[in-house]
Amino acid sequence: MSSSIFLLLFLLFLLHILLPTTTEAGGGTGEWQLLQNSIGVVAMHMQLLHNDRVVIYDRTDFGLSKLNLPGGKCRHDPNELVVKTDCTAHSVEYDVVGNKFRPLFVQTNVWCSSGSVGPDGTLVQTGGSYDGERATRIFKPCATCDWEEVQFGLSARRWYSTNQILPDGKQIIIGGRRQFNYEFYPKNDAAANNIYSLPFLVQTNDPAENNLYPFVFLNVDGNLFIFANNRAILFDYSNGRVVRTYPTIPGGDPRNYPSTGSAVLLPLRNLQATNIEAEVLICGGAPRGSFEKTLKGEFIGALNTCGRIKITDPKPKWVMETMPGGRVMSDMVPLPNGNVLIINGAAVGSAGWESGRNPVLNPFLYKTNDPVGSRFVMQKPSAIPRMYHSTAVLLRDGRVLVAGSNPHMGYNFSNVLFPTELRLETFSPSYLDPGSNNVRPTISFPASKSKVKYGQKLKVRFHVAATLDRNDVSVTILAPPFNTHSFSMNQRVLVLEPNVLNDVGKSNYEVEVTTPGSPILAPPGFYLLFVVHQDIPSHGIWVQIM
Repeated sequence: MSSSIFLLLFLLFLLHILLPTTTEAGGGTGEWQLLQNSIGVVAMHMQLLHNDRVVIYDRTDFGLSKLNLPGGKCRHDPNELVVKTDCTAHSVEYDVVGNKFRPLFVQTNVWCSSGSVGPDGTLVQTGGSYDGERATRIFKPCATCDWEEVQFGLSARRWYSTNQILPDGKQIIIGGRRQFNYEFYPKNDAAANNIYSLPFLVQTNDPAENNLYPFVFLNVDGNLFIFANNRAILFDYSNGRVVRTYPTIPGGDPRNYPSTGSAVLLPLRNLQATNIEAEVLICGGAPRGSFEKTLKGEFIGALNTCGRIKITDPKPKWVMETMPGGRVMSDMVPLPNGNVLIINGAAVGSAGWESGRNPVLNPFLYKTNDPVGSRFVMQKPSAIPRMYHSTAVLLRDGRVLVAGSNPHMGYNFSNVLFPTELRLETFSPSYLDPGSNNVRPTISFPASKSKVKYGQKLKVRFHVAATLDRNDVSVTILAPPFNTHSFSMNQRVLVLEPNVLNDVGKSNYEVEVTTPGSPILAPPGFYLLFVVHQDIPSHGIWVQIM
């Protein structure tokens, strides 16, 4: 072999191992659609509200965004290191139906914050960094509303904390950087002003702080399932008592920030039963030590495992599954038919500034009720890498809104591996294929935004063009979650089995279901209601459970 050919092959080898690559790609099911070439701000946080608008925001100290605030509004911060007077927006409201957006004025730093939607549909956003670390912010769903802020609305600094809506309509705010405790919001009584110790967060803390943004779910017994690092407890938050300690997830690797896997509470079924089962699924993340290695320029493969556990079992055990590939910084989006979409993220590295490589462009569909070993289905790839600070939320029509990605300390669009990403797109799962239109239900009653009560017999009318499979009809209700840093807070899917299913003529049907019996099963608030036929969901309608 000549020296010139050898040199060429050597150079090609170096390019192969040094340049960033994408994993998977190629075929798959589902469709992508670009909605906006730029919304002006990075979608670090997203929340769908019941007016079909999505509140999006990044952080206020990224420097100037690409969207100006209206009316001469500016944020003035003499302590700001980048821009002391900033007249650009760091939050937008996206109108799903009109495919348009408007700038919002957030005044304190919402970097790596948390939130939930209250029973009246108002977004309550908490914490952040610097001047926003103890702030609370309210956003009401109206056409002209903007952020309302209280700079010291929290009792402790909350940065990388997790919120969960509770049966009484309050939210609990758990953890955060160097905060091994929790508190409640709103502060309408003396006890809510208190900070309550949570030793579990001390026990799961390590030098890389792999217990930030802990995975929190409201269990069917009213206690909280809390997963941090590689361990989980069932926690009685009212009495500050650990009810149960779960086994360590097999392998022992961390799954929380910056190792950053993701988690979902799988759909709750058989809601009229005495003993309702609840299962949690945790997928991906980075092996222990990955974040520290990225600081030295070493990027190792992400975890390709998922752990699934019945948290209500007397002797719960993890069942491990293998994804088609490793993923870190992925989002897990519960779908209206009970399946889960795993989307965004990277195959190498960890969360953190410049710490990820090899974007994973193909979503994975997790088919919840299929046998172990056959649950993952590869989906069609996006053309846009979605790395650190990317987000995804389900929309009422069944599409998944995808945005964000910025692994930099500011807006950076050139001479970097992964430019700051301002494009907005949707992924349509295969259940939205036109070939399924004849079996897709169309809801005609009740009207959207109807109020329903706990334990109510609810009649839902719908149309199906094809012959109805009466044995494959269900109604699901889904709580739209608050999404940031690969975790969707307050997510919840409940399956309402039919009590009665009647034919009301001309391919129209009426199904009677019973709504959840208590706010422990479904905290008060707005939910998306879908009729699902042969695994194909209708477009959703909003219902308010009170």
